[in-house]
Amino acid sequence: MSLTLKRRHGSPFWYLRGTVRGITVDESTGLVDHAAAEALRTRREWEITQGSVFGRRATATFLEAAVSYMEAGGEARFLKPIITAIGGKRLADVDQTEIEKLARRLYPGRAPATLNRQVYAPISAVLKHAHVRKLCDYQKIERLAEPKGRVRWITEAQADRLIDGAADHLRPLVIFLLYTGARLSEALYLDWQYLDLARAHVTFTNTKNGDERGVPLHQRVIAALANLKHRSGAVFRRPDGKPYEEKDNGGGQIKTAFKGACKRAGIEDFSPHDCRHTWATWHYAANRDLLALKSLGGWKSERMVFRYAHVNTSEHAHTIDRLPWGNSGEASKPAQKKKTKT
Repeated sequence: MSLTLKRRHGSPFWYLRGTVRGITVDESTGLVDHAAAEALRTRREWEITQGSVFGRRATATFLEAAVSYMEAGGEARFLKPIITAIGGKRLADVDQTEIEKLARRLYPGRAPATLNRQVYAPISAVLKHAHVRKLCDYQKIERLAEPKGRVRWITEAQADRLIDGAADHLRPLVIFLLYTGARLSEALYLDWQYLDLARAHVTFTNTKNGDERGVPLHQRVIAALANLKHRSGAVFRRPDGKPYEEKDNGGGQIKTAFKGACKRAGIEDFSPHDCRHTWATWHYAANRDLLALKSLGGWKSERMVFRYAHVNTSEHAHTIDRLPWGNSGEASKPAQKKKTKT
């Protein structure tokens, strides 16, 4: 017996009814159009047949696996556009090639790091979850190669010049970036409700990795924010007093003003994001605590913060001086010039 399309009293939708390989079906298609409902009927029969003969691996869809993944506590932040695009595909069809095409379609022209974070990583997590539950075979998803991240930072003296050279509307933001390690988007879209000057604390809710985090405020930040005239809505404003627009990573909205401040300060090759590198470098130099730095900066792995230890090596200078000069293990003496007879 096959499935048939039926109308139910009072419902505009077509219903599927019947039995396929001993499995009884009585469900709504959610469709009003008969042609679309007929296409769904054919597909549903095929899925039931495949599942009955070959098991769930043959018919499980990405949507099913994604829902199961999220219900189990998986990160849902980047999954919505992915589910919209490929939710109905069988897990067996979501392979490396499909993921590469999807990444280019969803985020054309974006950097490898963005594609890895917003496409490759979430799909890989769903597929691993599905494999554990025997919904699909295991497959290793290769991510895009990312350029080596740089660590560009400035000294405290240079930072003072940068702050002094910043325009009035930009100066509090520059201080905030240098002394909290906030990503630019976290700062630009910060609302006063997440700031507590009395407690010297800020909470970042709209973070890159989706995890809320709190950071104590330096006294220099408190002084800068206390001088702002407004106490509600967006903390940092454009020169016209309006909030910055919601764009990915800030969208270059302070690029011109920041570049001007750098020029007046005599600083080259320095971007707003480098303020975060500067804060992390200063923090490690002062505290030598990678775990605290990882927590305050919102990094997911120790590898991301260990690079700041690499640029802070001055404390090891005394270990270099202990190296022997000669084969004997003792410091060798400079060679004496031979006297020549005249």
